[in-house]
Amino acid sequence: MSDRTAAVNRDTLETQISVAINLDGDGKAAFDTGVPFLEHMMDQIARHGLIDMDVNCKGDTEIDDHHSVEDIGITLGKAMYQAVGDKRGIRRYGHAYVPLDEALSRVVIDFSGRPGLTMNVPFTQKRIGSFDTELFWEFFQGFVNHAQVTLHIDCLRGSNAHHQIETVFKAFGRALRMALEVDPRLGNAMPSTKGTL
Repeated sequence: MSDRTAAVNRDTLETQISVAINLDGDGKAAFDTGVPFLEHMMDQIARHGLIDMDVNCKGDTEIDDHHSVEDIGITLGKAMYQAVGDKRGIRRYGHAYVPLDEALSRVVIDFSGRPGLTMNVPFTQKRIGSFDTELFWEFFQGFVNHAQVTLHIDCLRGSNAHHQIETVFKAFGRALRMALEVDPRLGNAMPSTKGTL
């Protein structure tokens, strides 16, 4: 299997973003986005997904974090789509349950080629520090649309909003790791009865 890497730049009037990923890495991560809490969460993706990530963003955070968070999700999704390639030999589906103290989340992903997001996270707070929890929907919607995956996110319980979202991101990283893993029994086969994804 060829190197599963990608580097994507996305420049708009609101954000200038570069994302580089290696799906077969060991979880190394570097971030410079101006949104520290999102960086903390993306670090969970890298470490638990064993995906090397380098994400840089210059955005209009003097307005708020919305454009940066959404556009990072979009650019990460584009990089994921490129790095996965034709999807031959991968497991395709991934899922994970992750606890953190009182919080528990489940994430299920399918590299289906069909964008779809179902997200049920009843946040107990609207903000974590200065970060608006509603922006996580924007991050994942941007990712899903451009990675072309089906993603189900459920926080099953939790009273601490930080714990709620951290369990989501850890489970997301673990689900990615499972779905992207090369299945030796598949060889170079397409994991679909359609013959394409």
